[in-house]
Amino acid sequence: MKSTTFLTSLLSLLLTLFCATATADHETSTASSSIIFTTLGKLDYAFDIFTLPASDTPSVTNEIQITDGTYLNFNGHFPSVSPSLLSFLLRDQALIQPPGLHESPPLQLIYVTERNGSSNIYYDAVSFSNPTNTRSRTALELEVEFSTRVQVPLLEIKQGKSAISMKDKPSLSGEYLIYVSTHEDTGKPRTSWAAVYSTELRTGLTRRLTPYGIADFSPAVSPSGVYTAVASYAEKGWDGEVEILTTDIYVFLTRDGTQRVKVVENGGWPSWVDDFTLFFHRRSEEDNWISVYKAILPQNGPISTGSVTIQRVTPPGLQAFTPATSPGNKKFIAVATRRPNSSYRHIELFDLVKNEFSELTRLISPKTHHLNPFISPDSTRVGYHKCRGDRNRKDKNTHLLLENLRSPLPDISLFRIDGSFPSFSPKGDRIAFVDFPGVYVVNRDGSNRRQIYPETAFSTAWNPVHEGVVYSSTGPTFASESTEVDIISIHVDDVDQISSKKLTTNGKNNAFPSVSPDGKLVVFRSGRTGYKNLYIMDAFEGEKGGLHRLTEGPWTDTMCNWSPDGNWIAFASDRDDPGSGSFELYLIHPNGTGLRKLVQSGLGGRTNHPSFSPDGKSIVFTSDYGGISAEPISNPHHYQPYGEIFTIKLDGSDLKRLTHNSFEDGTPAWGPTYIRPVDVASPKNEECAFEDCHWLNKMPNQGLGFTFLEPTKPQCGG
Repeated sequence: MKSTTFLTSLLSLLLTLFCATATADHETSTASSSIIFTTLGKLDYAFDIFTLPASDTPSVTNEIQITDGTYLNFNGHFPSVSPSLLSFLLRDQALIQPPGLHESPPLQLIYVTERNGSSNIYYDAVSFSNPTNTRSRTALELEVEFSTRVQVPLLEIKQGKSAISMKDKPSLSGEYLIYVSTHEDTGKPRTSWAAVYSTELRTGLTRRLTPYGIADFSPAVSPSGVYTAVASYAEKGWDGEVEILTTDIYVFLTRDGTQRVKVVENGGWPSWVDDFTLFFHRRSEEDNWISVYKAILPQNGPISTGSVTIQRVTPPGLQAFTPATSPGNKKFIAVATRRPNSSYRHIELFDLVKNEFSELTRLISPKTHHLNPFISPDSTRVGYHKCRGDRNRKDKNTHLLLENLRSPLPDISLFRIDGSFPSFSPKGDRIAFVDFPGVYVVNRDGSNRRQIYPETAFSTAWNPVHEGVVYSSTGPTFASESTEVDIISIHVDDVDQISSKKLTTNGKNNAFPSVSPDGKLVVFRSGRTGYKNLYIMDAFEGEKGGLHRLTEGPWTDTMCNWSPDGNWIAFASDRDDPGSGSFELYLIHPNGTGLRKLVQSGLGGRTNHPSFSPDGKSIVFTSDYGGISAEPISNPHHYQPYGEIFTIKLDGSDLKRLTHNSFEDGTPAWGPTYIRPVDVASPKNEECAFEDCHWLNKMPNQGLGFTFLEPTKPQCGG
């Protein structure tokens, strides 16, 4: 195609689309649709909660899997309440009286579980007695064969606005469940929605314990139930930290959140021994090791940071964090560690009398990460979560291609996809996505998954007119302007030989293609002038068929998406503060006019990857608008442990948060058809392989700097 033909196509498209805009804006689409996105690593976690005796030598035979081997189960708590009392507290008492459970004291657990894509807090009770059994069986076999497991959701999740939220770090104190939830919008960009709540189990009455304008994480209730300690930002806002948060520890009355007082500056993950002694972690200012500390509160007189005695507990030489205690136990604590000679996170006990460690999990699963320990009230058991592995999995395969999430928008179904940078075919029957290093296409029902490009690539986009043509960008990710990254088109319907064509040839960084609704043009970002700006080229001949520069400036314009009506191009840009890493969403007409900001990210915020709705009136995007929802050290590796999925109308109104978790959600796509809200199985087997926080590989080197260890993916099940 010649350059004049290219310009004619561009001008013709603009004229047609501008003429249609006035009437199109008054049309209301009633068609339902679907949104898909990726969550970094989540579909590979397959966490279950396990327990080991605190006093016996750890072995595979005495490690018990408590949770069900099906869902994502994590962050547990051993309650001290008796099953009979809990039965009284719960409104549906029939759920807690299965045959056989009364035969012996059950192992009780309260924990966070994700099922149907939404988190809730569950109570599990598992009885291991089986007097009629003639042979030894595992706990999982007993649960399946003799129905000795009880599972009860402790919170009611309703459909609708503000009902869906992330739940985290539960504790049961008497009749009350204390936990973190993210269901209340702060109304300010880049401020955390995380707050601590108390729910009375008998009535469901819920009280917010965190003052408005403050973010609280990791609540811990004292043994008496009188006090709750939290890691809090107080009046400070979140500034993008992804390592040890600079939180302070506050204590308040559990019953109503009053008498709130700061007891520790610079501390996280509190855990009580008694009402005047708590443990926490922080990074030492002297030697940079993450260590566990003890805070002793005064038993008489007012409590303040000046009246609290703080002592370092774990020595330098290893990273020790997320401490766990049990009531009155001053002999030992449990901690998660990263040692310089290990690439894995493990649970260890630290003897408070002898000041020495004893290993637990490394002795049975040396190449598996173990997270967030907790101790039973009688100090006999240590719990934690890890990948369940093949031998502990209940179902043959729980790996999903599409995981359905409870959607706050009733006419839109919401899914996680096992891949990144997804995009829908024009008919909505196929999905292209990246599964590093290649590009894949799969039918919407999970069938016919096939690789269409074998090399490193990111971003996908279908030609809306010419069926079977997919565009992507191939080359290194997060690369400089001068690094060669090219736009390619891939013809995926040639079964005998899938062919690809390079559309950019200048040797610079060209990425994030999106196709005009008539299928003739592609908008993309390019670093060809030393800055990443937006350009438009021919969809088949590439830059050889004509090139039009859309934006210009010493900043980065990227992640562009062309609206279905052709009138707008949405993109992310750091033009307000070039080079800062802070991105906001903008709109521009394809002729370069009408530039305006759509989403304000907040100071230092990131708002990325816009995708238009099928009717062109709204945009889905990923953002840290909701701040951070949990202490990052309590999770596996995430580049941005704060990305959530949002929608907004083109006039900037009706902002809605679709996802709530402490993981990284990103690269959303809004499809033209409605996908039935059920899970779609993946042809892949469950891998359960993930990386620990990369920054935990940074080991202090005797005060002379840091040594970096290579991150290692764990093996399944150790």
